[in-house]
Amino acid sequence: MGVSGPIRVVVAKPGLDGHDRGAKVIARALRDAGMEVIYTGLHQTPEQIVDTAIQEDADAIGLSILSGAHMTLFAKVLELLKEREASDIKVFGGGIIPEDDMAPLRDLGVAAIFTPGATTTEVVDWVNANIRQPAGA
Repeated sequence: MGVSGPIRVVVAKPGLDGHDRGAKVIARALRDAGMEVIYTGLHQTPEQIVDTAIQEDADAIGLSILSGAHMTLFAKVLELLKEREASDIKVFGGGIIPEDDMAPLRDLGVAAIFTPGATTTEVVDWVNANIRQPAGA
């Protein structure tokens, strides 16, 4: 079963973090690379993010977290995706995430983590290479 059309990505700012410049830069870079991007805005709950991703038939969710609540918020989004039988939606993220938290986040199911200094090209290239790829590709 092939999927046609552009890759669809929900870019979200979960929790109380009020700084979204980086999320907007990533959203624009993904859009400029030909993807359909749904930006949810600030202060979204994990439930709102997952609802949006399912309603929009998203291929991926990109979370931007600067608040330090990444372990809790990433875990909740992944848990909700599983509960809603939408685990095929890949989750990646970026922000202020300590090195010590990266392996546990990957173990939870976070597909990629981009920290400060990552370029928009790196993010776009990763999404193009890892979203909607058939098994064994």
